[in-house]
Amino acid sequence: MGHVLDDQTSSGKPQPMYRIIGADQKEYGPVTAEELRGWIAEGRANGQTLAQIEGGAWKPLATYPEFAQALNALPGPPSFVPTAVSVRPRPTNGMAIASLILGLFSVTVGLLCCGPLFAILGIIFGAVALAQIKKTQQSGRGMAITGVALSVCGLIFSLAFLMAFGLLHRITEAVKSGRP
Repeated sequence: MGHVLDDQTSSGKPQPMYRIIGADQKEYGPVTAEELRGWIAEGRANGQTLAQIEGGAWKPLATYPEFAQALNALPGPPSFVPTAVSVRPRPTNGMAIASLILGLFSVTVGLLCCGPLFAILGIIFGAVALAQIKKTQQSGRGMAITGVALSVCGLIFSLAFLMAFGLLHRITEAVKSGRP
């Protein structure tokens, strides 16, 4: 091949120009074959890159013999040997589960009876669970937080009901005895 001088070879023939479609689906060029070889070396184009010689059809660069050497110089894809990996899920903290269940009981069944007991136990179990989870990296943090939140709500509701019933009892006793 002759020397390149401003898009022409030393023999005076115009050098063919190429266009390519990049990975971003944009058209690039016109460029000389030498520039395109540089793009291949830089990894900007490969054998599957669609290219067009001026006036020709779009086809993969691998079908152009003038780029075979540049494409063969590209490193192959890295070899990958899949390995079997066993991933065991982290165990869920039992205290977190207990806190969640006690929290649910404290806002449902606990409103009828034993509400403060369920709520206090739910708060204690939740606090212990959060400390254990932080230390052991077990799962269940969300359950523990939810259990504590429900237990606090259950405790507030239970105490409010107890106070309301206590006040109601005093009022009815006062009415029965005739005192205002």
